[in-house]
Amino acid sequence: MKLFKIFIVITLMPLVIHGQNSNQKWFDTALSHNERIDYLIEAMTLEEKTSQLLDVCPPIERLGIPEYNWWNEALHGVARNGRATVFPQAIAFGATFDEELIHRVGTAISDEARAKYNEAIKLDNRGRYAGLTFWSPNVNIFRDARWGRGQETYGEDPFLTSKIGVSFVKGLQGDNPDYMKAAACAKHYAVHSGPEELRHEFNAEVSKKDFFETYLPAFKALVQEANVEGVMGAYNRTLGEVCSGSPYLLQDILRKEWGFKGYIVSDCGAISDFHRFHKVTKTPEESAALALINGTNINCGNVYKVLKKSLEQNLITEDLIDLRLKESLLTRFKLGMFDPIGANPYDNITSQVVNSELHRAIAKEVAEKSIVLLKNKNNILPLKKNTRTVYVVGPNASSEEVLLGNYYGLTGRSQTILDGIVNEVSAGTSINYKYGVLPFRENSNPIDWATGNAANADVTIAVMGISGLYEGEEGEAIASTFKGDKKDLKLPENQINFIKKMRGKSEKPLVLVLTGGSPIAIPELHDLVDAVVFAWYPGEEGGTALANILFGDISPSGKLPITFPKAVDQLPAYEDYNMKGRTYKYMTEEPLYPFGFGLSFTTFEYNDLAVDKTFHVSVDVTNSGKYDAEDVVQLYISSPLAGTEDPIFDLKAFKRVFLKSGETKTINFKLNKATFNQFDEEGKEVLRKGKYTIHVGGALPSQRSLDLGGAKPVSATLKVK
Repeated sequence: MKLFKIFIVITLMPLVIHGQNSNQKWFDTALSHNERIDYLIEAMTLEEKTSQLLDVCPPIERLGIPEYNWWNEALHGVARNGRATVFPQAIAFGATFDEELIHRVGTAISDEARAKYNEAIKLDNRGRYAGLTFWSPNVNIFRDARWGRGQETYGEDPFLTSKIGVSFVKGLQGDNPDYMKAAACAKHYAVHSGPEELRHEFNAEVSKKDFFETYLPAFKALVQEANVEGVMGAYNRTLGEVCSGSPYLLQDILRKEWGFKGYIVSDCGAISDFHRFHKVTKTPEESAALALINGTNINCGNVYKVLKKSLEQNLITEDLIDLRLKESLLTRFKLGMFDPIGANPYDNITSQVVNSELHRAIAKEVAEKSIVLLKNKNNILPLKKNTRTVYVVGPNASSEEVLLGNYYGLTGRSQTILDGIVNEVSAGTSINYKYGVLPFRENSNPIDWATGNAANADVTIAVMGISGLYEGEEGEAIASTFKGDKKDLKLPENQINFIKKMRGKSEKPLVLVLTGGSPIAIPELHDLVDAVVFAWYPGEEGGTALANILFGDISPSGKLPITFPKAVDQLPAYEDYNMKGRTYKYMTEEPLYPFGFGLSFTTFEYNDLAVDKTFHVSVDVTNSGKYDAEDVVQLYISSPLAGTEDPIFDLKAFKRVFLKSGETKTINFKLNKATFNQFDEEGKEVLRKGKYTIHVGGALPSQRSLDLGGAKPVSATLKVK
């Protein structure tokens, strides 16, 4: 009898479903996701349904549903959730021009995400930042260099942003046919890029041409090419409609035209902005209804707590609540959150992958391929590792802050720029280091010993620039007086003065290393220093990567994903979202450093450009220098109306290529007729008849690129009928 009782107990034990009970049909894996979700919603009360439409979803114990928090970040590594690999900031992803590398980054991040999630579930840690729905990437266009959050993007070009974004999303979400490894989210939809101070109330007015040519292509690519699981609505209004409640954005374009099948989430607090700041509704009940009707599934915030009242006021129906809930629950089912532990292959990823040597190596590779060499007078770089004396100076040399950017994870193994340099040089090299100058204001002590040290060293490496203290999101950049944005593009004045003073005391080689996530204008310093290296916010291996370049282990190959103007007065008004005068496409004034620009230790030559009637393009690239190196081959077109109605130049293809010294390779691009489509004033794609010019080279095919030492591009004309 005892044995019989024991047998009954064992057979009736519930199957473990990520910690919950499996007796209900929504836990039956033999059924389809849609069937399981229908059973679950049918079992829910109205209060339970609405509770699951917030970013913080409480547990429903009677149904076996654990707590879930939708808010998670993975911009350049699992963020705000403890130990993780800290990859370079997202703007550096753009600077690599390397789709395959960024796919590997996304894969590494989602491996760590799964490992951390698996461990968190064991601890019953289901709080914010511990889940699998990541609100990354940010594919807004970095249209204005003053925007503090531009560092989160992949730059100013829609094509580059699309390619890097698609690769990142595919890596993050994985390729398993049955389960999604992690859920990516394209943000902030749409026409969003500052000012930070006005984002809760601003209406982004933009021409239909710019809307479809510039602001939407990356979102469209992520939806149609990468099958991105989530889309986040922006804070602002676009064309008069609040983004998280816009029928035009969320229904007409996203759902109907593009065929988006995932979930839509509001930016955090954005739905309360409807009635508080935008004044398009009068009450929270109206705001909740407007968002729900037009497609927002998840309210990051608290307004959806009034959905029952919205229903009572006949503003919405319960059928609509059921539909929006089903659309969002599908994501959680795809992630395997309602399946037995072990059924999902990603349940087996262990904590050993978190900040592993492999992932640190990828972080270093991204940093190396993103660092941009902007000047190298008399080939002062690379430096010799056995240099007798090296002087390192500057507030960012020993700073871990400048490695991080924003939306970052944490690691106990970061390598500052000073660490990297010290580890790279000969044991016999004398290295002196001084902080030298405060980051953002004049030094308090009037005595200055730091500038004089430059005269006694064989080479000085000055590590200057800005950090996430100075630029970032509203409220995050605590040293910014413009709520995270910048009022100008200059280095802090005290840093400029320090470099000038140091140059006045020494004619010895002076290398300027800049950190930052946005363009820094240094017209007064470019001619004073011997070399300029832009390092972005290079992540936990940033110091090692920079030292590898400074001392010649590898040749720099990063390219600017955004134009560096000479001064802020070259930019249109910050609040103006139209593209005239903006980015390499429409800027007619000469910039300090052009889009796509970046020098190498070697030299490259481009020859024998050929284009056939099938739009196949081939070009020979030769490494004519003495260093093995990579270059980014860039293809631009100019339409018959270039510089008037259409962009001056328009990036249409790019490819990284490694060439040994003296080696030549033929690079091929397979274009098609649609490559030459342009947008008219109504936002429609049109094919203009006439002669197109195809330019291929290692930078924007502008005179400024040549003046700065870039390789001469090759061009050919093609008649399109």
